[in-house]
Amino acid sequence: MAFFRSRWRAGLLSWRRASWPARVRRVLLTLLLLWLLWLTWVLVQLCWYRSHTPGPTAFMQEQLSLLQAEQPKARLRQQWLPYGQIDRDLKRALVVAEDAKFVEHHGFDWEGIQIAWRKNLAKGRIVAGGSTISQQLAKNLFLSSARTPWRKLNETLITLMLETVLSKQRILEIYLNVIEWGEGVFGAEAAARHYFGLSARNLSASQAAYLAAMVTRPRYYEQHRHHVALLRKQRILLARLYQVRIP
Repeated sequence: MAFFRSRWRAGLLSWRRASWPARVRRVLLTLLLLWLLWLTWVLVQLCWYRSHTPGPTAFMQEQLSLLQAEQPKARLRQQWLPYGQIDRDLKRALVVAEDAKFVEHHGFDWEGIQIAWRKNLAKGRIVAGGSTISQQLAKNLFLSSARTPWRKLNETLITLMLETVLSKQRILEIYLNVIEWGEGVFGAEAAARHYFGLSARNLSASQAAYLAAMVTRPRYYEQHRHHVALLRKQRILLARLYQVRIP
């Protein structure tokens, strides 16, 4: 009897050893299929965005949840404005501030990435990102704000899809309408009304440069509207306003 029990235990142990890799492979295969299905859903969404206005982005939903944790009745401020109605100086200022080679590259500014890498290396911390407008939009539309290698991989793939499916004009139009400009303030129209009491159709060059200078730290600059760094960047953007092309 002891002989049969020992053989049974040995057989069970052998089965577990043999089946464990198979179970791991099944789990990994399932996760891979789910990821591919999610990427397919993202592609379908991007195709839809060719001619339809996006709903709340992943970043908007994340920020709304944080706001409502403290203020249950909090709401986001956003109003969609078509590309042709947004002030041209604001378009230029955003491109100067965030992605001067926007109309030239295919989603990634490799020279900008190298410059950002050298700056971060010199400072010993992250002081420059190097992300293009397309990369920022990919992140805002579909991803969380967490900084992980996995998120960066998804951002890269979505950026490639975004640049393939949408025109440069449409990318910039969506970007102008969904980026953050303060606590609960999203898009050019809401920002123009929040800071200047007028529409994004009617901004002056100075106001456009001011808004563009805010986008790196919108919630901070909302509380520090006369910060020396903000006003210095505004002047720099004004000086470079007509040195870039926009779609």
